Amino acid sequence: MTQAIATRPAPSSVAGTRRKRADLATGKRGQWWRFVLTLVITFIVIVPILAVVYLSFTPGLGSTATGLTFENFVGIFQQTDVLLWLTNSLLVSLAVVVVAVVVAAPAGYVLSRMRNRLVSTYSLVLFIVQSLPVVTAAIPLFITFAALNLVNTLPGVAIIYIGSTMSVAIWMMAAYFDSIPISLEEAAWMDGASVFGSFTRIVLRNSLPGILSTAIFSFLLAWNDYLIALLFLQDQSKYTLPVGLNTFFQQNAANWGFVMAVAVVMMLPPVLVFAGLNRYFSVGGIGGSLAGR
Repeated sequence: MTQAIATRPAPSSVAGTRRKRADLATGKRGQWWRFVLTLVITFIVIVPILAVVYLSFTPGLGSTATGLTFENFVGIFQQTDVLLWLTNSLLVSLAVVVVAVVVAAPAGYVLSRMRNRLVSTYSLVLFIVQSLPVVTAAIPLFITFAALNLVNTLPGVAIIYIGSTMSVAIWMMAAYFDSIPISLEEAAWMDGASVFGSFTRIVLRNSLPGILSTAIFSFLLAWNDYLIALLFLQDQSKYTLPVGLNTFFQQNAANWGFVMAVAVVMMLPPVLVFAGLNRYFSVGGIGGSLAGR
């Protein structure tokens, strides 16, 4: 009798076990609802993309092909200047990425590490510039660039993209530098490293996710822009892909097969960039550098 009483679980532990099971069941139901909601939202977002991809493989006007075909892709590369427009877009976007990262990294470091009135004023100016749309400066820029012979040139468009990207790029780099403990730099300074040396060897080496985020933001802004390219590029040989795509709608009947094929070509570089760099987006590993301090 005594042994049976000794092995009997206490009422409080039984209640605690039941409460934990109820919490687990409630948590699982919540997870299922979140999963279903995420699935529905993903389906709504991806359906138009799947429709574009499907229509790009559908025979276009005057085609004798049946079923799915690569005829539209062959046609846009053989009959239009899509390859030239693609090259122009890649050149401009890559130039914007390189300049934006090279300038934004040291500027963001100063914004993150220095605290004085001059830097605060600089931060305020960046915030104001960031809030202004580029279209407000389109006419003054056009007049200025016309005097400098930069209208209808790819470098002129790239300069505008760099200027419109820089404020946000600096803010992004500064926000990521804030997450890196300054104690790492102080340890490097004690070992004899200079400020520039600690920046290049310590901060930049731990900032790959922030650098990639800034680079991708700059790339997408230059890659997807339509308004600036439409205003500043007049020759068809200088068009970027968004402006070139608009030329398919200047006739009485648009060849929707060609339009969808060009849209797929426009989607491929961003998708490849995200797919190739996704594994580098990790912010872990920095805090562990200070373990035991």
